[in-house]
Amino acid sequence: MLWIVQSLTCFFFLTWITAAMTTFDDLLEEAGNFGRSQKRIFFLICVWSVPFGCVYASIVFQGFAPDHWCRDPAVVEARQACNWSLADSRRLTVPLVNSSGVLQHSSCEQYVVDWNTTVTCDTQELDLSELPVTACKNGWEYDYEGRKSFVTEFNLVCSDGWFVDMYQSVLNVGFLVGSFAFGFLADRFGRKVSLLVSTLLNVIAGLAMAMAPNYITILVFRTILGFSSKGGWMASYVLLTEIVGVEYRRMVGIVYQMFFSCGLLILPLLAYFITDWRWLQVAITAPQILFLSYFWFVPESPRWLISQKNSSKALEITKAIAKENKRTLKSFETLTEDEGESSSASLLDLVRTPTMRKHTLILMFNWFTIAFVYQGLIMRVGLDGGNVYIDFLISSLVEFPAAFFILFTIERIGRRIPFASSNIVAGAACFISAAIPESLVWLRTVVACIGRLGITIAFQLVVFVNTELYPTFVRSLGVSICSTLCDIGGIICPFMLYRLAEIWLELPLIIFGVIAVVAGSLVLLLPETRGVPLPETIDDVEFPYRKKEDVVENQQMNNLLKSDLRNNKKPRTV
Repeated sequence: MLWIVQSLTCFFFLTWITAAMTTFDDLLEEAGNFGRSQKRIFFLICVWSVPFGCVYASIVFQGFAPDHWCRDPAVVEARQACNWSLADSRRLTVPLVNSSGVLQHSSCEQYVVDWNTTVTCDTQELDLSELPVTACKNGWEYDYEGRKSFVTEFNLVCSDGWFVDMYQSVLNVGFLVGSFAFGFLADRFGRKVSLLVSTLLNVIAGLAMAMAPNYITILVFRTILGFSSKGGWMASYVLLTEIVGVEYRRMVGIVYQMFFSCGLLILPLLAYFITDWRWLQVAITAPQILFLSYFWFVPESPRWLISQKNSSKALEITKAIAKENKRTLKSFETLTEDEGESSSASLLDLVRTPTMRKHTLILMFNWFTIAFVYQGLIMRVGLDGGNVYIDFLISSLVEFPAAFFILFTIERIGRRIPFASSNIVAGAACFISAAIPESLVWLRTVVACIGRLGITIAFQLVVFVNTELYPTFVRSLGVSICSTLCDIGGIICPFMLYRLAEIWLELPLIIFGVIAVVAGSLVLLLPETRGVPLPETIDDVEFPYRKKEDVVENQQMNNLLKSDLRNNKKPRTV
């Protein structure tokens, strides 16, 4: 009988320990890993992600630079008096220049001529090719094509064209600062608070941009908009992954990014019907006022509350989730957080040892390259002179196959080969697109879409690979530091794209191709992480085979323990 008493004592003791030390993952299993409540919250937060896509790519339509040339007041008066066309007045105002091997009218120079004394309505007799030229003195004329941008409003062309680059660069500066600031805010005050603060700032900065009296003010509010948008987007992502079961985290992360792509699809439709850039800004911003209602509809992350020693509030929220999921929770005495870090993270941990240093440098270069190429391909839409609305819509549509490709391949093929291949395919597409004649519009479009598909796959995969290559205690820091290169790439990209395109339209594509191929080749130096346990220490990264051997030994030990328990349960014979 002694063994029965001992077994019962152990059973009740283990049961008491388990109940007293329940983790949130155990509680979430009871409440439902991805039930009706999580699906509702998931949908609400995904909708929040849509305007972020519009903010990110709005420069394509708000910063549109139409065909322009120097304005001469005397020629404008003569055009009205002599009934000239725009083409006639343009020929009399500006010279022909060689641009990328093609003769076309200058956008930044004009003939030095006094039209008040030499004007004549017969423009065919005038030969001005021998006259000296000078920079534009009286502003510019624009062929608006029905669209008004801040470029035409503030004359941001020629020597002031770099101000357009600043419009996108300051957004990425905001992204960079917001990632750190909201990372601290989300850890200190909660994910929900970060989401609401971000939404409020988005509304204020977005509407203020639409009413800004000058371009410097626009840049200031654009920076604030980048600061709040990126920070809120990251806080939302974290909140989503913390309220669903482990097996659903990858899926919700990918679908969440797909809603960002939905914003890219909506943007050209809005821009087609709203041709004034200020009203387009209002259309992008106004719906976000509704997101302030999330104060009542989106809960705080219970996992974060537990980390803040507020288990009672976490249990209350989890009970509400369980009730909405039509599940019943057991009675738990306490909640413990099983994801605490045993070591403090340091920047030196990322580069101190050889393998960690290799991983960090390769990931940093890939974050930089992917953001640089991805943003460059988005902003390049329209530079070829095609229909900017259709081109943008088609190139955005290809982002959806990227998400499905990842969902169906990373657990079958792995991470490394798709990650490397997507970079290389994107780079090759850039090279090929640069070599295709402009007359083959359909072929250039197809190749450009392939490049966009490749770089989108790489953008979504780099997050998984970055997370899985670093040990637990330094994982968050590693992702944060490496991803800062993403924003730096975004800061540099506009200047590289627009300034180099003035030298040769295809030159940016050549640069995109080179760095994408190099980035993809470097990925092949990284280890495959499919089916490999997440590293817990730096030694697990430096000596991965030792980790695998430990896993095998632990599995064998567990099998032996289970076998012993089964044998001990057999009744003894007297």
